[in-house]
Amino acid sequence: MAGPVLVVDDDRDVLHAARLALARDVERVETALAVEGLEDRLKADAYDVVLLDMNFALGDQSGQQGLSVLDRTRRFDPNLSIVLMTTFGGVALAVEALKRGAVDFVLKPWRNDKLVASVTTAAALTRSKRQADGTFDLDGAERAAIQRALAHHDGNISRAAVALGLTRPALYRRMAKHGL
Repeated sequence: MAGPVLVVDDDRDVLHAARLALARDVERVETALAVEGLEDRLKADAYDVVLLDMNFALGDQSGQQGLSVLDRTRRFDPNLSIVLMTTFGGVALAVEALKRGAVDFVLKPWRNDKLVASVTTAAALTRSKRQADGTFDLDGAERAAIQRALAHHDGNISRAAVALGLTRPALYRRMAKHGL
């Protein structure tokens, strides 16, 4: 299962469709309607993938805004995998996105199986880069382990705590720490 994914698109329907498509295969799907504040979100949480739209200005189909955000995000976290998506794409735009560091390029509307494959591959790449770079996110790993244990035990705190080797109070403290 892939870790947390952030989907950034100015179309609520696309955000909803991405959330539904990815829900079973990623730890958590968060969404944003705009690129403003993206760096703050990236500081606040460790995502494995950002699924980023290329066009945010009404009538703009050039993809330049997406490429600009790609550049900013890569400078912020060079290990984070970014998958770009657009309705208005051509080969030249896809090649430019890949040259600038995107790990994949998805055309909308997508086939769900292709989107899931792209995101899970990108997440594995992020984890691999972070481990090689020594920037493993211990808090993120702890949060993911707690979420998996809770899901595996259908939300039963006592059984999840035992599976994690924790007392119930210790699990409650860690859940509060991670906002679970």
